[in-house]
Amino acid sequence: MKEAPQLHQKKVLVLGLAKSGFTAARILNKLGAFVTVNDSKPFEENPEAQELLNMGITVICGRHPEDLLEEGFELVVKNPGIPYSNVLIQAAITKGIPVWTEIELAYLISEAPFIGITGSNGKTTTTTLLFHMLNQDKKHPLIAGNIGTVASGVAEKAKTKNIIVTELSSFQLKGTVAFRPDIAIITNLYEAHLDYHGSVEDYRASKMKLTENQTAEDYFIYNADQSILVEHAKNCKAQLVPFTLKGRTAESSSADDKWVYWQGEKLIERSKIVLAGQHNLENILAATAATMIQGGTKETIIRVLTSFTGVKHRSQFIVEWHGRKFYNDSKATNALATKSALEAFPENIILLAGGLERNHSLEELRPFMNRVKVLVTFGETAQRMTEFASECGVESIEQAGKMDDAVEKAINHSASGDTILLSPACASWDQYDSFEIRGDAFITAVQKMTEANE
Repeated sequence: MKEAPQLHQKKVLVLGLAKSGFTAARILNKLGAFVTVNDSKPFEENPEAQELLNMGITVICGRHPEDLLEEGFELVVKNPGIPYSNVLIQAAITKGIPVWTEIELAYLISEAPFIGITGSNGKTTTTTLLFHMLNQDKKHPLIAGNIGTVASGVAEKAKTKNIIVTELSSFQLKGTVAFRPDIAIITNLYEAHLDYHGSVEDYRASKMKLTENQTAEDYFIYNADQSILVEHAKNCKAQLVPFTLKGRTAESSSADDKWVYWQGEKLIERSKIVLAGQHNLENILAATAATMIQGGTKETIIRVLTSFTGVKHRSQFIVEWHGRKFYNDSKATNALATKSALEAFPENIILLAGGLERNHSLEELRPFMNRVKVLVTFGETAQRMTEFASECGVESIEQAGKMDDAVEKAINHSASGDTILLSPACASWDQYDSFEIRGDAFITAVQKMTEANE
């Protein structure tokens, strides 16, 4: 870990704990900063705060005092989930106090270079694919960021031989200043998280910060099928590595209906790739380009693409049973994500969908509902899903309770050759504490019912 002398004896407020705040506070304390932690959870219910207090760190819990910034802080490191509309964050900005996320701290202390991966969709799959490719090629990758491993904690232990493959959200990138990845990847860009960012312009600007500090020594891998990214690339100082799904090119990675190519040469037939879906091709092309830039081999890429079944809860293949294939896409918490899943399968889909009612539009799904043979719907949105599917011409619709009931109904309406797909298009919180728990419930139900009927 680098010493980061610019943080020594600096008075720092860490706002919000969870994993990232706890790790940032511990590292800042180790670097010699004067750290105060402020978290809304009461101290007696807050084991992270208790542990930090035992390290000698000042801890304020249970509330966010509005006069806290009067104590002369020189830096705020905030949990990415805390919006910029927060009173303390607004006060810090007004006072000219820098506001970081722990990604900036990770960059300052890391001995290893970074590959930064962002986009509206596909970040996790691209990050995981790339990690597997580099790992099999013995490039000593470490995985970090929004994928669940705190980047500053990974950077603390990283050595110069490593490369940190980092999934980054717009929330995390907005709080960076000097962060500069050797390789930046933007998979795609759509409208998202406007409740947090306030405008599509702020959301896009936050994403584009990924390339802001890159130089001619670095690489920018981007989706050349999106005009907004093509325009952004014109102002980027890094070496440009575009990828496209619109046919073979000699520039980088590309794909047509039958093949994936690297610099115009055939790499792998699409029919041999285990990971399903047109949307996943973007992730494959991005990961392929980064692997080749890092000196990886085509043989390794092919080996990974013929074995990688997907990230858990993201179009994850579960099992084939009596000619039926089961996929867990519980991470699809909005219509756009479910649209991508439906695009992956041309016909005979038995779709399990529904969940928390947020009154989001379902119109993204309409062009693909003719692929749905049966809809099994559940949760608060069940009735609206039923009405929408009926409008779209889906003839067989079932309403279910929780996941066991939904899977049972799906199996009862299925036949050999069908795809049984959990892709809810809704958040999980009406019935499950997280999309992960919902996805696990689906996997358990599928395993129980298929094993019982062998």
